[in-house]
Amino acid sequence: MIAKKIPAAWLLSLALLAVLLTGWQFAVQGNGTAPVADTEYARLMGTSASNGSAIPGPLAVGARLAELLAHPFYDRGANDKGIGTQLFFSLARVLAGFGLVAIVAIPVGFLIGLHETLGRALNPFIQVLKPISPLAWMPLALYTIRDSGRSAIFVIFICSVWPMLLNTAFGVAGVRREWVNVARTLEVGPLRRAFSVILPAAAPTILTGMRISIGISWLVIVAAEMLVGGTGIGYFIWNQWNNLSIVDILVGILLVGLTGMALDQLLGWAARAVAWRE
Repeated sequence: MIAKKIPAAWLLSLALLAVLLTGWQFAVQGNGTAPVADTEYARLMGTSASNGSAIPGPLAVGARLAELLAHPFYDRGANDKGIGTQLFFSLARVLAGFGLVAIVAIPVGFLIGLHETLGRALNPFIQVLKPISPLAWMPLALYTIRDSGRSAIFVIFICSVWPMLLNTAFGVAGVRREWVNVARTLEVGPLRRAFSVILPAAAPTILTGMRISIGISWLVIVAAEMLVGGTGIGYFIWNQWNNLSIVDILVGILLVGLTGMALDQLLGWAARAVAWRE
């Protein structure tokens, strides 16, 4: 039954995409002619001077995307690198921060899930730190760390650690007590019990937390790179705004969305792989 619904869902998604792209293309097309003085401005904005709209349509965005992907890894200096290079730097920072999150959040979440008193003691600190914006952390990180790349990794860590930590604690605390009691009856040691009973049972919830954290990490890196500059897809978008190249900004936004979806799908596949049914 589920297999039969998947093609229909894909067809509906493609139909909605076609409607949105068609509506977008018609919305940006104008019948009027821009003044001659606006020609240079329109060129910088990535659209035609005869177009009544300053926003490029999907055809212009698609053409520009194909142009950027034709040579994605060129390097012509500090402010002129290929889109592939920009994505590579962003992904490297995200994976570094996400790896640190996993190293800290999963063990600490395990302890919180196993010891209710510890969870209650740490909860006020978590609730205070969790809602702080990455933009608030960045000036402090730059002042103390004094390195833009490491500062971005720190901000990724401090903003994305909470979903993984809390989901790990929730998953561990939710493991059926009878399973743990059976392991104790069989005289299974604490360490082996943690890896052979608790971890497999809590794995789907832990992967869900990791899935949320990777989304937050990718969200944070774009904002961080806009502030710190240098390289990365966030810096690319901000730099194109300074150049008034709206078509490049839209290409950057599209690539941010597609990359975020790919990261989410990878962890979603992993979550389904470890899911279990009674």
